[in-house]
Amino acid sequence: MTATLIQDVQDQVQKFWSPMFEDQLKEQTLLPSLVSKKYQGEIKKGGDTVRVSQINRPTAQIRDIGVNSDSFDSSLLSTQYIDIAANKRFVASFEFEDLVEIESQIGDQNSKIRQALVESMEIKLNDFLYGLCAASTSAPDHSIASVTDFNAAQLNSVRKLASQAKWSKADGWYLLVDPSYMSDILSATTLVSSDYGASDAPIIGGQIALKRYVFNILEDNSAGLVTYGGSLGSATEDFALAFHPDFLHLVMGQPEFKISDLHSNKRFGYVISVN
Repeated sequence: MTATLIQDVQDQVQKFWSPMFEDQLKEQTLLPSLVSKKYQGEIKKGGDTVRVSQINRPTAQIRDIGVNSDSFDSSLLSTQYIDIAANKRFVASFEFEDLVEIESQIGDQNSKIRQALVESMEIKLNDFLYGLCAASTSAPDHSIASVTDFNAAQLNSVRKLASQAKWSKADGWYLLVDPSYMSDILSATTLVSSDYGASDAPIIGGQIALKRYVFNILEDNSAGLVTYGGSLGSATEDFALAFHPDFLHLVMGQPEFKISDLHSNKRFGYVISVN
């Protein structure tokens, strides 16, 4: 009879669960899946710093042929950097009685233990990112209040603000709306009828995005959006967040799993954690 060893189980969990876990965190929860995750560097431990960079545009020139077109002025290559420290740790854990409980689920694509850990992390990460959101209130004000019916006119108004602010069209524009606003949108014929040009877009986070007025529109029923929307006023519904992915940068290290016994605490059983 072969004994089930902690190290063997932990090695298998790290090998099989970690890649799936990371993919799910990045792809299934709406806001974390949509913000920018492009960076330079590597996160090996907590506190490591990575860099986000962009090249600033040079100033183009016009020259008159026969007058001054035989020369031009050049600009030094200018790069703007943002350094981000991986200084937050997200942890979820379970206690269980026997290693066999988890060993039997390691190779299962639909492991209930792994899925529960993922969902716990998704909620916490989503809440955290919404807590970092802050609409610009400088002229023009991008914090729009008292919209009870999110119809075509309101969506076009948001589009106008984004365009005037010169949001880049690269990587798309996104609009995450709560169930109340989504109900308004689905009731607006000009937004959902193919007679007015409506069409479905690729699946994002398990949803088919409705693409209208440049935005990819998705329903977000998470508590994070409600908390963020509620922080801007006293309403309990009618919330939305419109953004370009580069408005927020998310850097993540590889998930690490650890399994330990509880004997040092004078208890029988085991604990699994992921951070």
